[in-house]
Amino acid sequence: MNLDAVEGFLDSVNSVVWGKYMLIPLLVLAGVILTWRLRGVQFHKLIPALKLGLLRRYDADSSGDITQFQALATALAATVGTGNIVGVSTAIAIGGPGALFWMWVTGVLGMASKYTEAFLGVRFRGTDQAGEKSGGPQVYLERGIKGPLGRVLGLAFAVFAVLACFGIGNTTQGNAIAANAEHTWSIPTWVTGLVLSAFVMVVLVGGIKSVGRVSSTIVPTMIALFMICQGWILILHLDEIPAALGYIFTDAFTGSSAVGGFAGAAIMIVVQNGMSRGLFSNESGLGSAAIAAAAAQTTHPVRQGLVSMTQTFIDTIILVTLTGLSLVVTGIWSAEDAAGEQMNPALMVGEAFSTGMPGDMGHWVVTLSLILFASTTILGWSYYGERNVERLFGRGMVMPFRLVFAVVVYFGCTVELTLVWVFADVMNGLMALPNLIGLIILSGLVARETKHYLRHDPGLVADKAQIESFMRGQPGWQQWKAGDIIGSSRDFGHRPDDGGDPVPTGR
Repeated sequence: MNLDAVEGFLDSVNSVVWGKYMLIPLLVLAGVILTWRLRGVQFHKLIPALKLGLLRRYDADSSGDITQFQALATALAATVGTGNIVGVSTAIAIGGPGALFWMWVTGVLGMASKYTEAFLGVRFRGTDQAGEKSGGPQVYLERGIKGPLGRVLGLAFAVFAVLACFGIGNTTQGNAIAANAEHTWSIPTWVTGLVLSAFVMVVLVGGIKSVGRVSSTIVPTMIALFMICQGWILILHLDEIPAALGYIFTDAFTGSSAVGGFAGAAIMIVVQNGMSRGLFSNESGLGSAAIAAAAAQTTHPVRQGLVSMTQTFIDTIILVTLTGLSLVVTGIWSAEDAAGEQMNPALMVGEAFSTGMPGDMGHWVVTLSLILFASTTILGWSYYGERNVERLFGRGMVMPFRLVFAVVVYFGCTVELTLVWVFADVMNGLMALPNLIGLIILSGLVARETKHYLRHDPGLVADKAQIESFMRGQPGWQQWKAGDIIGSSRDFGHRPDDGGDPVPTGR
């Protein structure tokens, strides 16, 4: 196979998918529409959502397989990965500091998208053949949108999600772990591959409950460690932060620091890299987090939607910002290596950390963080992949998928993956397209039910009995009471007694 030809083809597809006429305007359009219809829910309900997800953590007497916090941790595990380290440095290395601004844009607008897809994930979830809650775009696109359009969108999402899980959620993560472990500790890539592959297989055997337990243990620790180190670097460069922020905003609209372009073309490079890496990092609009949200123990889709929304805030507004600022204030984003070429983006964050830490400690911290980030991302995306494999081929293919997924982790660690990032970008874009279209179509439904719920429970403190009392008489309230949260024929075009069971699979 001619790899140059494959790379050229993928670059061409990527330029179309992420061009100014397809995914970028659709991301912005969906985010603006959902922000407007939901009345800026990501702004006025952020604090209650953080309290619900991080402090309360679960709804008592609710159905589901994992707690709300475990669902949030699983989604964070899938998003807080190489996108927060290598993805950010790659975006800034190619697009300049202005790319960070466009990552913020995907984050702010993406919070409304993340809320909507998580809401729909719970709203249309069902029970699979193993007795587990199952949902996500592969389910709600088909159930929520009448006729063949919904089925086509749902199937398209499932196909692209299975392909994407081997890029964004597997090979990119394993390759980043192996490369950094070899650079920092001289560990052979094949050793890293074997250990990581075995770890993934052991956890995957336990299913979503095992993934949720591991994620809820590792994710808070790894985020706290990374934030402390980033905070220390920024404190050391405190006086340079205002100038760095000014540079970021200016460069976002001039593209003066973008590599490989001039004038308008340079600005497009900044926007494209910022938004594609932003989506790679927070996955808002991608639909993936809705799959984890559907497994949550929650009494209402609004509550889980708000909890899931905080994932984008934590990932992009906090972690990506800290990483991007550390690269800009230290000047590492434009540093050169010994050969006089631009530094490898995979090593930039470690170099930035090294400016404020003794010896090689900076690289040690980044490598350890990357191992924790990327390994949990692999776990989260394995669950996303298996749910879509189940949708396409049935429950019987889940275990074979887990075995294949774990084996591919090994190859991701040991093979040079020159095309993997562009492949991941293409698959992310193709996966997001049907989901974003569905979010816009279903936005009225989400806005209507969100408004109704928040009118009765603005502080998000109601218990299950209280929720049932103000839901009584609303479409589908008997399904709420039964624990399968799903709409009625008046709203969604299917039988009122569906009960959300079973989920569509293997068709």
